Amino acid sequence: MDGICLDHNATTPPLPAVVQAVADCMSRCWANASSSHAPGQQARQRLAAARSSVARLLGCRPAEIVFTSGATEANHAALLGALGREPGRDRLVLGAVEHAGVMRLAQRLQDEGVRVDLIPVRGDGALDLEAARALMGADVALVSVLAANNETGVLMPLGELAALAHGCGAPLHTDATQWTGKLPFRFQDCGADLVSLSAHKLHGPKGVGALLVRQGLQWPALLAGSQERGRRGGTENLPGIAGFAAAAEALLAGPPLAERAAATAALRDALERELLARLPGTRVYGAACPRLPNTSYLRFGTLPAELVLARLERVGLVAAAGSACSSGGSQPSHVLLAMGVPRDEALCAVRLSLGATATRAEVGRVVARLGDALGPLLAEAARTACPPPDTHWRAP
Repeated sequence: MDGICLDHNATTPPLPAVVQAVADCMSRCWANASSSHAPGQQARQRLAAARSSVARLLGCRPAEIVFTSGATEANHAALLGALGREPGRDRLVLGAVEHAGVMRLAQRLQDEGVRVDLIPVRGDGALDLEAARALMGADVALVSVLAANNETGVLMPLGELAALAHGCGAPLHTDATQWTGKLPFRFQDCGADLVSLSAHKLHGPKGVGALLVRQGLQWPALLAGSQERGRRGGTENLPGIAGFAAAAEALLAGPPLAERAAATAALRDALERELLARLPGTRVYGAACPRLPNTSYLRFGTLPAELVLARLERVGLVAAAGSACSSGGSQPSHVLLAMGVPRDEALCAVRLSLGATATRAEVGRVVARLGDALGPLLAEAARTACPPPDTHWRAP
């Protein structure tokens, strides 16, 4: 059976042009871009050209790009760099539904004595702006939120958050890893002062990403060194950066992202509509909010996510659970818990994320396979949940 990947929020397949750019750079432009000899200067020119390509995609100045190993490093550079920049500003304000990597960093910082406050979300997954307003103050070092949640796909109000952060003199950082490549994005217009992203989420290679730092904002380096204008030490991953640039150029050469997003959102809506009609007990999370066009986060009745994913893989569908599994068992999604979803329901959540090449015919196959795989399980669950018929005799 032909496999269909429904896990494009985890990663995306590298484009052929990306693979070619990485291979070409490794074989023909392998010199160190910091070297002063001719091969080094050739590498330096390629680095500059790649930086310009990525800047055009992201609507920023080339000098505002700091290439990193990915969004995780960029997020660490943003959060850790904020601490100690200004006397008296020693508190971080983060969204309660941040990526798990940021939440783990926040917990580590709290264990070390750093004050971290979380902005709650409403039941629909939207950030509570009034609660955010109450958390602002002269002691805030940084406000940091996801631009788009990686599980629900819910978009966060960056403009409003920027106004709140700037109103108390704090910069705004956003992790736009899921947003970039799916929706139009311009650094100059988003309101954030720092932006993190990873190339592999937009059909580039893994192991490369960027932290965008608004011009004029002095930000301490996470890794000391002379590279990236002294903002990120270490020899640049030029093959990865070349692949990043190739992915950016492919997006720039294709149809406008707004058109692609509208087409993908129509496919997602059709997928959800047909699943809701075919599989009783299906619930979609975050559907009342503006979302990423490709993302659907749902549960099928009370079927555990692990069971659902195993059945889906049998019929050639690859998806992701909302819960993180370990040898000790499963933990519910912290995103759903923050939304007020009961723990047992959160353990049933499954994320379906469409790819850029998804079609209406593919959505039809997904619905048919999901229905065949889960329909009998849901029917059996409904049957066993019903009370047995009363066969005891009663006197008239």
